[in-house]
Amino acid sequence: MTIPGDLPVPVRLYRLGDEPRPLIVYVHGGGFVFGDLDSHDRTCRRLALHAKAVVLAVDYRRAPENPAPAAVDDVVRVLDWVMTKQKELGAVNEPPALAGDSAGGLIAIVAANRMVEAGIPLKALLLICPNADLTLSQPSVQQNSSGWGLDKAELSWFVDQWVPDMNTGKLSRFSPLHMEFGPLPTTVIATAEHDPLHDEGQSLARRLRASGIDARLVPNSGLVHGYLSLDTVSPAAAEAGTGLMKSFGSVLREA
Repeated sequence: MTIPGDLPVPVRLYRLGDEPRPLIVYVHGGGFVFGDLDSHDRTCRRLALHAKAVVLAVDYRRAPENPAPAAVDDVVRVLDWVMTKQKELGAVNEPPALAGDSAGGLIAIVAANRMVEAGIPLKALLLICPNADLTLSQPSVQQNSSGWGLDKAELSWFVDQWVPDMNTGKLSRFSPLHMEFGPLPTTVIATAEHDPLHDEGQSLARRLRASGIDARLVPNSGLVHGYLSLDTVSPAAAEAGTGLMKSFGSVLREA
């Protein structure tokens, strides 16, 4: 599908059956510079299946050709469209939830904050191994700086592409640990032990709780960054991912 507008946004819809289900708008990872609807196709299929939800994946614009806030703008545009054109997705329950992994997790929470500050509700958030501190100053970035599938040098390059010429003003807009939050909904944050972003996820959960937000941390020992897409090669990753998706489905129904 394509969300219409001056800058159309490609999306892909996943649903199992015709009965009403919760809607999850999904924002893929990829260091702000790569990834697309195909790279996360399996993840979105699993999420729709295990969370018993309708999933709408967003093919947002990427850096360096389109630095921040282009990706956030695209996700907000999709959410705005969903609010008024939801019937075109079939039977879904209102309001939508928002999910994202890695860089997609950062994009998702920044977009969610923009929505709730505008008075537009969301049902819940799911952030898997999210980027949360664009200064890359959390201890785990150094402790897991290489050898775990995502290196500190790569992270630094990704951030430079998405937010070139970083300054305090940009941090307050695009780096969750430096932002002020509106009334975000229940937020589930999953971390992995051997992830350079591990401490960013933990710190984000604490920051949200301090703001009065229901933030639920799901730690995963022994796993690495991007474990959600490693289900075909790692039984531990498959079990953790499936369990996370099922539990988020429960969160949507309790919300």
